[in-house]
Amino acid sequence: MRLPPTARKALLTLHLVTSLGWLGTDLVLLTLGVAVQRGADPDTVYPVTALLGTVLFAPLSVLVWLIGVASALLTPWGLLRYRWVLVKLVLTTVMVGLVLFLLTPNLRHAGALGAALPARDRADLVIAPAVSTSLMIIATVLSTYKPWGRRPIRPARPTSAAQTARAGRTGRDRADRARPATPAALAGPARPAGPAAPAGAAGAAGAAGHDRARSRK
Repeated sequence: MRLPPTARKALLTLHLVTSLGWLGTDLVLLTLGVAVQRGADPDTVYPVTALLGTVLFAPLSVLVWLIGVASALLTPWGLLRYRWVLVKLVLTTVMVGLVLFLLTPNLRHAGALGAALPARDRADLVIAPAVSTSLMIIATVLSTYKPWGRRPIRPARPTSAAQTARAGRTGRDRADRARPATPAALAGPARPAGPAAPAGAAGAAGAAGHDRARSRK
């Protein structure tokens, strides 16, 4: 299935908007995490990060993944046809998994604890957005430059008409060998009949016999 040009452009625009929103939210979370490390009040910052992660960042990550897969399947690029598309799919899938199952729970936990959050967990709230932002930038570069070309496709085994006809002949030969022989075939070929006498010679012989019979009379 391929989309018409208008629908393809609309899907591409939606993909760009959601991806930019995801990257912007990621940068905001990184900024808030660095602000706490530099002395901002955790009781004020971490509830905001928990709200952003739960309400905006996690839904955007799922939406970006879904629209990206739809854009690949409904356009000539395909999902597994080009290397850069495959690499971008793997990166996006890893990011979505990290956001949903690691970062978002940590943000909620930080929002609940506030200033009581341990220093190690505070560092995680800086590292995770930094890694996510880096992967997002790599995915953007892949979409822009489209490196590595197309993946090699294994040639399918040919099923030509000659092979089909050969298989049909083989089946017919087997059927002929399995068929019982008829009496005519067992008797062998018929002997050819002798050559027929020419019509002129037969007429001449009959006329000569008739003349001999008249002379006897």
